[in-house]
Amino acid sequence: MTHADPVALAQTLIRCPSVTPAEAGALAFCEAVLAEAGFSTERVTFSAPGTPDVENLYARYGTGAPFLLFAGHTDVVPPGDESRWRHPPFSGTVENGVLYGRGACDMKGGVAAMLAAAIRFVRANPGFSGSIGFLLTGDEEGPAVNGTVRLLEWARARGERFDHCILGEPTNPKHLGDMIKIGRRGSLTGHLTVHGRQGHVAYPHLADNPVHGMVRLVSALLAEPLDAGTAHFAPSNLEMTTLDVGNPASNVIPAEARATFNIRFNDTWQPETLAAEIRRRLAAAAGDAIRYDVVFAPTNATAFVTEPGDFVTLVQDAVEAHTGRRPALSTTGGTSDARFIKDYCPVIEYGLVGETMHQVDECVRVSDLEALTAIYETVLARYFMPA
Repeated sequence: MTHADPVALAQTLIRCPSVTPAEAGALAFCEAVLAEAGFSTERVTFSAPGTPDVENLYARYGTGAPFLLFAGHTDVVPPGDESRWRHPPFSGTVENGVLYGRGACDMKGGVAAMLAAAIRFVRANPGFSGSIGFLLTGDEEGPAVNGTVRLLEWARARGERFDHCILGEPTNPKHLGDMIKIGRRGSLTGHLTVHGRQGHVAYPHLADNPVHGMVRLVSALLAEPLDAGTAHFAPSNLEMTTLDVGNPASNVIPAEARATFNIRFNDTWQPETLAAEIRRRLAAAAGDAIRYDVVFAPTNATAFVTEPGDFVTLVQDAVEAHTGRRPALSTTGGTSDARFIKDYCPVIEYGLVGETMHQVDECVRVSDLEALTAIYETVLARYFMPA
């Protein structure tokens, strides 16, 4: 196998059953490939109470500036019922021009394209001025405690400074040239409890039904939009994800009602200001009539945007050169490790088509893997040798 072949690299990675937090040989393989190409490499394991230990990989080629970082993860979600897969989820089978396997698009295929592109570039330009780095974690699909966030802190403590970063998450909805992510929304989860007094439904004056109060409070949260959106973001959205009283009896007024909601918010808000707005709405609706508590889960997912500029345009141009499509700049979707990287350097996300991520028969077109590698190669060439 040539280590500059993205399909062969992706197949080997898929064959490592690296379900979070298991490393399963995936990072070891990346380390060996990069070391053979002349990168200095270090494997670092981080621990924290109540979370699994996680292995991570840091690699660098070159010592000068500018420093372009590739980031990604080799961990994957569980495959589910393996009997439902067209091919075994960790087989890396290619059939009719399609590579199947857990992680094919999210994101072992992206990691493979990054590796292949970087190896091709340094082989062709061994004396280029600048540095290429890799920041690979085994904790993106899990708690995200001992992965990228800790590895970035570790790198900064060693004096590493990055100029730009490409995170290889699958960003394209349908076609390889569809979309670049230049930011992400934040995420805030709240747990609401309304307190009542249990009693018989035939004697409501002797009870206090918390369901009625919950209806009023939920209505207040949903009555008005949180905002109208901003230049790069759609309006923030609040979604109720559970409503529960845990009451099996139809003739009993329950003592409590509980609800959980999640807000995906734009750069209008910080978690603290958003929580304050939710508390304001609840207090106004409750008055003195409803007894309730609201608790917000800790979050490290805040909204951010990498403003369009020379680097974003460079990546757009590279994508268009190979796909014929001018990719849209987007902040849609969930959270990613870009939320940590943005504190260290400007970061954009660009990778494969994500239609099958986390699904049975996750897959990627071989032609897309090869095209993504060519795009990354072009980015490297224009970044380090703009003339």
